Amino acid sequence: MLIAGTHTTVVTMSSIISQLISHPEVFKKARDEIDKHVGQSRLLNDAELSKLSYLHCIINETLRLHSSQTLLAPRESSEECTIAGYKIPPGTQLLVNVWAVHMDPESWKDPDSFKPKRFLESKEEKRGYKFIPFGSGRRQCPGESLAMRVMALSLGTLIQCFEWENAEDENNAAIKTNSKKAEDRSVKIIFRPRESLTKVLRLL
Repeated sequence: MLIAGTHTTVVTMSSIISQLISHPEVFKKARDEIDKHVGQSRLLNDAELSKLSYLHCIINETLRLHSSQTLLAPRESSEECTIAGYKIPPGTQLLVNVWAVHMDPESWKDPDSFKPKRFLESKEEKRGYKFIPFGSGRRQCPGESLAMRVMALSLGTLIQCFEWENAEDENNAAIKTNSKKAEDRSVKIIFRPRESLTKVLRLL
């Protein structure tokens, strides 16, 4: 449980950072939202996360594209049921393909594209069973609330306090994150303190 609760968050954060470095317009919009609600004289805090709707859209869209698990934990049918026209007898072990659900063109417009605003434009996107990075129902991941809060606070702080740049020089101190590119190459990123936040960061 400890490994699942930490590893999945790290993997998701790496994917988010990779997406933002590839989509500077999304990064700018997220920073503008933070500057509007928090400003540049102090750090973002946990109580302000509820105001940052676009930040949560970025996390949700990354979870849709890069779910940390492609299959949900196995389920077993307690009685006969019909799924997509197939009769499932009782006692059958069932596996839900999260990746296929999140990339279904019948449920998502332009599913291969990174578009955080899709979650901002419609509240319907998170309803039903079309968005299930944490599963659904009684056996939904109990760590969802904590994971979302940790990711939002960590990501928001990185966006608020640092300038991000893609580093090609392997000698630079940088972190590696997974890219959505077909070749799945690594992306090296340098975080530099944001000039307007240097005084705040010195107080930490």
